[in-house]
Amino acid sequence: MSAILDAVLGSAYRLIDALGSLTGAAFAIILFTLAVRLLLLPLSVRQARAARARLRVAPKVQALRERYARDPERLYRETAKLYAAEGTSTFAGIGPALAQAPFFMIAYRVFVSATIAGHPNLLLAQSALGVPLGEHFAAAVAGGGLFGAPALVFLGLFALLAVLAYVTSRHMGEAQPRLLRLLPFGTILAAAFLPLAAGLYLLVSTAWSAAERAVLYPRPA
Repeated sequence: MSAILDAVLGSAYRLIDALGSLTGAAFAIILFTLAVRLLLLPLSVRQARAARARLRVAPKVQALRERYARDPERLYRETAKLYAAEGTSTFAGIGPALAQAPFFMIAYRVFVSATIAGHPNLLLAQSALGVPLGEHFAAAVAGGGLFGAPALVFLGLFALLAVLAYVTSRHMGEAQPRLLRLLPFGTILAAAFLPLAAGLYLLVSTAWSAAERAVLYPRPA
């Protein structure tokens, strides 16, 4: 399993490195992330279709819960029958979400691993806006202060992630639990502890996710 993972990571790394020789490392990360999200777009569409179906039948499901509150087995049967009639199921959308996970894991590992397939990850030695892609926010602050140039690059990244998190949270609607609406802001915390390369990946991927949610998902009331 490790050999397979190393081979996949090595291939992804060589692709980004080849792109970086033409466009620069930072732009190569952006292009690679966009390519991964474009590749996964059909799965995202299926996931969004399932979410719309669940939202459409939600009032009927609630009615069944009230009607069969004291009969869990009957509730399960009637709910399954309702979902089948609507061409969906309770677990629709989980499959596409799980299928995307390995792609995200590979992309993430490329941008955080010090070594790939036994070789140094030279991608992290390159820079964006004068900051090494392997640099962490704490090291940037320690080296030049909170308002030094390297730290300001990170602060700009955090600000963009905050805007995207706010947009995503608003699109979820007030009906969603507060904790669920706060989850998008976790990207800011993650970026604060990850190398700049991973932060760029998070930024591009989160922007894509926000765009997908705005286009593919209905806006809850």
